[in-house]
Amino acid sequence: MSRSPVALRDAMLADAEQLAELWQPFLRRGAEEQLHDLASTIEQLGERPGERLLVADYDGVFAGAAFLKAGTYSPVNPEPVLEVHNAAVVAAFRRRGIGKVLVEAAVTWAEELGIGHVATAAASGSREANRFMARLALGPQAVLRVAPTPAVRARLTSRSPGTRQVTQVLAVRRSLRHARSVSGTISGS
Repeated sequence: MSRSPVALRDAMLADAEQLAELWQPFLRRGAEEQLHDLASTIEQLGERPGERLLVADYDGVFAGAAFLKAGTYSPVNPEPVLEVHNAAVVAAFRRRGIGKVLVEAAVTWAEELGIGHVATAAASGSREANRFMARLALGPQAVLRVAPTPAVRARLTSRSPGTRQVTQVLAVRRSLRHARSVSGTISGS
């Protein structure tokens, strides 16, 4: 019987720095805020029974992590689903079965909780992560799109038909005023 070099455990406060490094693309900016956010998350896990933060060690070395959260399919569909957030493996430990062990732990926990579906997300540009999830029967269900609020507001304003109409009306009025003033000047000469 061979023993796997991958061991799973619940995250500890001492893992915050390594989690911040692993999850850099997913965290808000500012190293101090990131560490504070992660430490708070780890500390609050005991108060939230539907959440777990799993850490994978490979021969005793931090190698990956995933945040698990029991929730509902959507705000309008109360069917239970286990969400696997930020499943990631340290680059030096990829292709050693760590991702599979993390997903397997998520599926096992979903079964224990009586949850019939598992959901996850992978960065749209990460071909490797998306292929990995597809091989595990996790198919695309939706596309999550994110943008800064001011950017969306600017696009809404610039593309709004009502805004264009108001802008056009004001331009026509300015042109008419200008034409009247020019014609008044010409006729008064």
